[in-house]
Amino acid sequence: MNVKIISDSACDLPEEIIEELDIDILPIVVIKDDKEYLDKVTIDPKIMYDNMRKGAVYKTAQIPPTVFQEEFEKVAKSGRPTIYIAFSSGLSGTYQTAVMVRDSLKDKYPEMDLDIVDSRSASVGFGVLVHKAGKMAKEGKSKQEISKMLDFYVKHIEHIFTVDDMETLFRGGRVTRTQAFVGGLLNIKPVLDIPEDGTLRPVEKIRGRKKVLGRMIEIMDERGGHADLKNQTIGINHGDNLEGALKLKEMIEEKYGCTDFIINIIGCAIGAHSGPGTLSVFFLNKKYEE
Repeated sequence: MNVKIISDSACDLPEEIIEELDIDILPIVVIKDDKEYLDKVTIDPKIMYDNMRKGAVYKTAQIPPTVFQEEFEKVAKSGRPTIYIAFSSGLSGTYQTAVMVRDSLKDKYPEMDLDIVDSRSASVGFGVLVHKAGKMAKEGKSKQEISKMLDFYVKHIEHIFTVDDMETLFRGGRVTRTQAFVGGLLNIKPVLDIPEDGTLRPVEKIRGRKKVLGRMIEIMDERGGHADLKNQTIGINHGDNLEGALKLKEMIEEKYGCTDFIINIIGCAIGAHSGPGTLSVFFLNKKYEE
């Protein structure tokens, strides 16, 4: 019996990949004006970004425990070995809630075969893990083999991204009001990453979009190792900025010769906090070669 892969909507994988690999996706809750929506189910990212450009503010909430309970009871009754790959515990309580619900079901379903993995990642950086796990499951790999791969990827996946408007970072508590104001005046584009603990970390501040893309490529070179990047699956996603994503892809192709990309719009779960115009790139660092 093939391993079942479950994840949540913060992985931002394209719908065709989710369907092809039969991955179950649990939607994160998105809130606007006290009304709740389900990411990519009852709210579309493009509509959210259009509204954000007009000044709308969105918030997010964890997947309710009842949703996890329903999903995990299906797993238990199926008898199928299953892995739930969760949004980073450094950015959300989703992982902790999933573990709590699973553990609460152990007495009722002692034979339940469910592992829960903290991706310590977000968006397509997280999605690269889910994609790889889904492919291995489809190929008939064991839960142990998939878990070993996930442990490796969690330790070595790199997230490099920039946001278009520092006001969004201010609302999320990542910069001060003064920093956001001055950043807007000077056209400063912050570069951020997600370190191994799965939190969010500012790296640099660059003036101008053209320069920030160049610097993102330089960081790829510093962290990724030029020779190996060519053979990797490179993740790119965007906050309703496909033109920017394709430009970034072109720059990566030209510098490294990469041919395998996953490109997608950032969903509402992440986009509510990063805002329109965000660009991200995800790859494996060169530490795993050492």
